[in-house]
Amino acid sequence: MIDTCGILKESKKIAVVGLSKNPSKTSRHIAEFLIEKGFEVVGVNPTASDDIGGIKMYKCLTDIPFDIDIVDVFRRSEDIDEIIPAVLEKNPKVLWLQLGIRNDNAVKPAADKGITIIQDKCILIEYNSCGDLF
Repeated sequence: MIDTCGILKESKKIAVVGLSKNPSKTSRHIAEFLIEKGFEVVGVNPTASDDIGGIKMYKCLTDIPFDIDIVDVFRRSEDIDEIIPAVLEKNPKVLWLQLGIRNDNAVKPAADKGITIIQDKCILIEYNSCGDLF
């Protein structure tokens, strides 16, 4: 079983792949929540401008000029294979697929490289389940 609370406690930098321009979308809400909790959050969206709601944006994961602890993904399960090459190049500690997102075949190369894989779990719910850890 993966220790999501331990992962969150040890992580500082999170890239949100699929961060929406729409402030009512879950990806925006969760990115803003993570910032409030002290994480350094950047967004990845090929159609976004340089900034969404004060969050620095990048067109591609590999454009981020620093190491990332967690890549938090808001993309459809069938689209995960499209981001795996960038994940492998960026080599984060964790690839986190949000609640409802799972693609065992697509994430296998990342797991084989030693990247911790979390699928079908909401990072906000997991954070809130950690109690007094933070």
